[in-house]
Amino acid sequence: MSAAPHILFAGGGAAGHLFPGIAVASHLSQKMPEAQITFAGPGRASEKYAVRSAGYHYTSIPAQPVPQNPLQAFRFVTDNVAGYCAAKWMLREKQISLVVGLGGFTSTAVVRAAAARDIPFLLLEQNAIPSRTTRWMSSASARVCAGYKEVKPHLSMESPVAVTGNPVRPDFEQLYERTHASSRSSEAATIPFSQGNQSRQKRVVILGGAGGARSLNESMPKALKQLGKVINDWQVIHQTGEGQLQETESRYRQYGVDAIAVAFIDEIASVLFASDVVICRAGGTTLAELALAGVPAILVPYPLAIDDHQIANAKVVASAGACRLIDETSQSLDRALATELSTLLADEHLRSEMNQKMQRLAQPHASADIAAMIQETLCGSQSNRLAA
Repeated sequence: MSAAPHILFAGGGAAGHLFPGIAVASHLSQKMPEAQITFAGPGRASEKYAVRSAGYHYTSIPAQPVPQNPLQAFRFVTDNVAGYCAAKWMLREKQISLVVGLGGFTSTAVVRAAAARDIPFLLLEQNAIPSRTTRWMSSASARVCAGYKEVKPHLSMESPVAVTGNPVRPDFEQLYERTHASSRSSEAATIPFSQGNQSRQKRVVILGGAGGARSLNESMPKALKQLGKVINDWQVIHQTGEGQLQETESRYRQYGVDAIAVAFIDEIASVLFASDVVICRAGGTTLAELALAGVPAILVPYPLAIDDHQIANAKVVASAGACRLIDETSQSLDRALATELSTLLADEHLRSEMNQKMQRLAQPHASADIAAMIQETLCGSQSNRLAA
């Protein structure tokens, strides 16, 4: 009887990398309850808390992102060499059976170490333009689980790509199943939430942030002010991110706009499923969750994203007719937001059409499908060892 497999999920540095891993791990635990699951990441307190709250072990691996200036170059080299060495040691000592690369700078060191030790690995690629790690390591991987088919032209022909869609947090999966369970055989599945709940106040949600989404915190109060009385009938919920709440609340008071500003939305799935318009960045995981919620969006891609991958993601959704796209580098952001919002808030039929088109992008079984691929890869690698 072979020993229980030990799967290492490696990556992090952003919620969009970590949450898909936790989602897949949840399905994998159901399929393989005997398996041991560990996460490796840069060691941020918030990541440790999220992983341990989900019931998994967490270990820190030193790593640094690509340096933005010469002063960061030395730390980049030393930390990533140390991370690679630490990963090689851990893979041997912990008897890791398979590695799942989640993206982020920690993922590179661990995936390279897995390749050096001849340990099978899968790569999760959340964006329409693949990361450097995916481009470098895809041909050696057991599978590249891609959120978008648009990644294929960026990879070598021999790369084993499966377009699975992006995993989402369990709350989104559960709400999607609950919402659609009783309406799969009827047209009601594509009816927007607002049409089925006429008594509910219409809601617009802004997903700002202290880091890459700071410009949304700065621009939204002024944009909503420009809408005048149109916004009065709408509930406005604005997630500001850590350290940005007081400044954002002050801006809303300055412009005389009534909004609920919070640092974080704890029940984000239930809030988005009961929303009519969302304004946010264009990370792959965020877009997957919007698709399950079926909520029309105004996407403002992060202009400093590596290889402009957020713009590429947003263009996929825009080409499906499920969002409005704003490039904040080429225009006044508050004016552009006001223009797009004025159209969406006033046109319920347009929102209904966008709702249906957004739902068509949903991949509700992405996490389960990826977990199944991990299980298949493990079974195949065990069979190869026995044959050898």
